[in-house]
Amino acid sequence: MEQVTLNVQGMSCGHCVNSIEGEVGKLKGVQSVKVHLDQGKVDVIFDSNAMNLKEIKDVIEDQGYDVE
Repeated sequence: MEQVTLNVQGMSCGHCVNSIEGEVGKLKGVQSVKVHLDQGKVDVIFDSNAMNLKEIKDVIEDQGYDVE
């Protein structure tokens, strides 16, 4: 398992948290996703053999957020 912390811009409310945690959490290979709204960060633990980080970033960006 690989753990990453992403800097995500544009998150401002509980809906943002639910949206990101829900969509990223559905991805095959993602074990855990936790949004830290006050810090603008998203922690993700995933199986790097089942998926890659770009896929996770793409899902977040597709929802209208900027991943740095």
